[in-house]
Amino acid sequence: MIEFTEGIYDFYVYILTNKNKTVLYTGVTNDIRRRLKEHREEKNPKSFTARYNVEFLVYYEHFGWIQLAIEREREIKDLRRELKLELIKNFNPDFQFLNGHFEIVSE
Repeated sequence: MIEFTEGIYDFYVYILTNKNKTVLYTGVTNDIRRRLKEHREEKNPKSFTARYNVEFLVYYEHFGWIQLAIEREREIKDLRRELKLELIKNFNPDFQFLNGHFEIVSE
């Protein structure tokens, strides 16, 4: 059996919403800055996030192993909406957009 310790990589499970906070989208990535930019720029215009203008980060978890991140993403996707909202509010009580935590500031 393989034991997963903290890991040496960076993977994120995240939840995005739209401006009116009516839609929730859960995803996983190894580069959250790049992924947020792709959502904002609507890289795939026919995607769910592009159709519903989902680009605002409201929740994230960090993992050192992709296997654990994918498992957690599946758990969150299987939650009812009320439980997802509870998860978000426990992490981000004011339901603020957290994109600024990952934006690169130009000097």
